[in-house]
Amino acid sequence: MKTKLSQRQTHKLVMAPALQQAIKLLQLTNLELQQVVYDELSQNPWLEIDEGEGEAGPENATVSETMAEGSEQSGSDELDEIIFATGFQDYFDDELPTFGPSEQDEVKFENIVSKRPSLWDHLNWQASLTFFDPRELKIAEFIIGNLNEDGYLTITPEEISTQLQEDIELVEKIRGKIKMFDPPGCGSLTLKEALLAQMDSLNLQDEIARKIISDYLPYLEKSDDRELANILGLSWPEFKMHLEVVKNLDPAPGRKYAEDKNIYVVPDIYVVKENDEWKVYLNEEGLPRLRLNQYYHQLLQAGLRKDEETTRFLKEKMKQALWFIKSLDQRKRTIYRVAKYIVDRQKEFLDKGLDYLKPMTLIEIARELGLHESTIGRVVANKYMMTPSGLYPLKFFFHKSLSGAYGEEISSLRIKEKIKKLIENEDKANPLSDDEIVELLSRENIQIARRTVAKYRGQLNIPPSHIRKKKFLMEEIQ
Repeated sequence: MKTKLSQRQTHKLVMAPALQQAIKLLQLTNLELQQVVYDELSQNPWLEIDEGEGEAGPENATVSETMAEGSEQSGSDELDEIIFATGFQDYFDDELPTFGPSEQDEVKFENIVSKRPSLWDHLNWQASLTFFDPRELKIAEFIIGNLNEDGYLTITPEEISTQLQEDIELVEKIRGKIKMFDPPGCGSLTLKEALLAQMDSLNLQDEIARKIISDYLPYLEKSDDRELANILGLSWPEFKMHLEVVKNLDPAPGRKYAEDKNIYVVPDIYVVKENDEWKVYLNEEGLPRLRLNQYYHQLLQAGLRKDEETTRFLKEKMKQALWFIKSLDQRKRTIYRVAKYIVDRQKEFLDKGLDYLKPMTLIEIARELGLHESTIGRVVANKYMMTPSGLYPLKFFFHKSLSGAYGEEISSLRIKEKIKKLIENEDKANPLSDDEIVELLSRENIQIARRTVAKYRGQLNIPPSHIRKKKFLMEEIQ
């Protein structure tokens, strides 16, 4: 073995900071982008909000005007070099159609309401009144902190014992007490354990119901009630009485304290029909228009002659400001191109409805627009399009296609909707099997395999025909 020097060429992807910034901005929603813009405004002295008011002058110049001014003034060659080195001049094309920014609504104090306690707050409050030993309280808080929204424990008691270095017997003892808290059953590991804990808490002395929970839950999941009654040797009225006890228990005890999650969506794109043409507008409400601060422009010119450290700082900040504005503009143009392609492709859907939705994939649109598939993925992530027929996430328009009898492409989403309607309109006493659905779809020139129907039905959370029939018969008997 010996030490030696050698050279070799390798290909390595190196992402410049500006590219990283552009990628980051591309996947943000409008609300997230607002926060990033205001953060950048607070950190970079070169950036300021263009209010669009007042007479034209140096103090109100936009970025493009600053560039023109910088090319005319003497002694500003360094400034020109910074601007053109960023490639910024390529981004002053025609304006994209947008809804302009408007004043943000003032926060009204009457809209601020109190928050009710969460499941974890409620359980911790009970723990503080139950466990007075600091060691036990620590274990209880750790158990409660690892419950999900349904109230189930997401890690095993053995893992808790290992992490806290406590005896497994003590952990189980405390967990048993937590299961008796309100709501009862929280801290359980399985559905069976949660239901039995609720029976213990309510002091329900129904041994048949306990046996159903302990040994026969799979029968209830499959709606095999009649068969289960025969196995238990009970008449139907007697079995139904015990079954009601089980049905009145809560399979998700923690949901009682779950918060209602209202998700408010701000559309990134508006689609409107003007003069029989579909137009795309980008929503820039709440996004400030940025410009370069002329005061720092003057400081930079003065610093070029006097202070090298100031010059270096201002040059660096100006580069960052230009790249930030360029990234914002690039984000806007990319989103517009993708939205415009979607609208052009889906004109029939916008005019006539879901039956005319055409299939699209990320690869297809990436190829058509000359972009990378990952770029399209970032564009459609968490973005919404407002149309006359409703609000749609951009991901709604991307799904696979199947072939019709004559070779035409049919959207998988459209097929799911047809399957859903067929099942909604079926004879409940004699529901459609997957094979029968295949036959009905083939009459509409849709060629699809039985296993594909089963997959789509599962994605729609629709049970198989035999379970649908059993549920219907049980409802009729009741």
